[in-house]
Amino acid sequence: MKALFIHGAEDMRLDEVAVPEPGEGEVLLRVRYVGICGSDLHYYFHGKNGENLVREPFAPGHEFSATVEHDPSGEWAQGTPVTAHPARFGTPVDGIEDKPHLWPGGDYLGSAADFPHRQGAAADYVVVEKHMLRRLPDGLSLRDAALAEPLGVALHALTVAGDELGSSALVLGAGPIGLLVIAALRARGVEHVAVGDTQESALARARALGANETFLVGTDEVPATAYPVVFECSAAPPSLSQAVVSASRAGVVVQVGMLADAAIGVNLAPLVSKEVQLRGTFRFSTEIDEAVEMLAAHPSIAGVVTHVLPASDAVAAFTTAKDSAASGKVLIEF
Repeated sequence: MKALFIHGAEDMRLDEVAVPEPGEGEVLLRVRYVGICGSDLHYYFHGKNGENLVREPFAPGHEFSATVEHDPSGEWAQGTPVTAHPARFGTPVDGIEDKPHLWPGGDYLGSAADFPHRQGAAADYVVVEKHMLRRLPDGLSLRDAALAEPLGVALHALTVAGDELGSSALVLGAGPIGLLVIAALRARGVEHVAVGDTQESALARARALGANETFLVGTDEVPATAYPVVFECSAAPPSLSQAVVSASRAGVVVQVGMLADAAIGVNLAPLVSKEVQLRGTFRFSTEIDEAVEMLAAHPSIAGVVTHVLPASDAVAAFTTAKDSAASGKVLIEF
């Protein structure tokens, strides 16, 4: 079979490898679509994602859809369309029993955090544990189902916002995750969703997904003290400063974008004077289940996908995904 491996910075190859064999409690999947995430871009273009260095040929891919190829137990029929929760949770911690995604010792498909690396799904076939499988409902295509994992990330950001999520919200950064936050807010019934981005093309995609109001950052003035919840999805320090400015008094800023592991220049003065709460959000717990249902109920969410390229054009797919002016979510087809 063919599998896509990152060997180092800007060194990615479609290699021939043996089809893996599922063991007890595992299922072999025939992969159909794999989404390119921001972490995947870092692995390819920089050879690392934060502190996670690529130290062996490494298959990315934690956003994907597939069909069941072989379940040794016979529980899952061949051809069943599925997606997967990519996490194996670690050791429970007192006080956060309901937050398994924060337990230490877990791992994630397509992550170089551990060595040997946890290989991802960017291949013709992948083996996963049964507990990861999520059956697709009727009417949800394999193409659209590849969005379940990133939509789960967006929905978890809404979970973190909690009771403060009301009738209006601001989303800063209209990349793929920002777009899915917009879609999730609209699907959840938030009446007014405002969006800020530095790219007019990104704002056009945001409007297509239901944004009610858009601001071209750097040109338009983004309202101050106006939104009970602000979702910062760009990870740009000036955007975090703007998020705090735009949050209402006693409002909430949810930091969705993965900030650099470095000292950054951010003006947090209004955080104190307005008693704004700054909340982090990391991956998700069970929200992928709601994501699957939401994708089936709201087909328009799939509009976040702008490009689908074959695995043989993976380098072009990654280059396209890096260009935020030209693309939303980019999928690789196997």
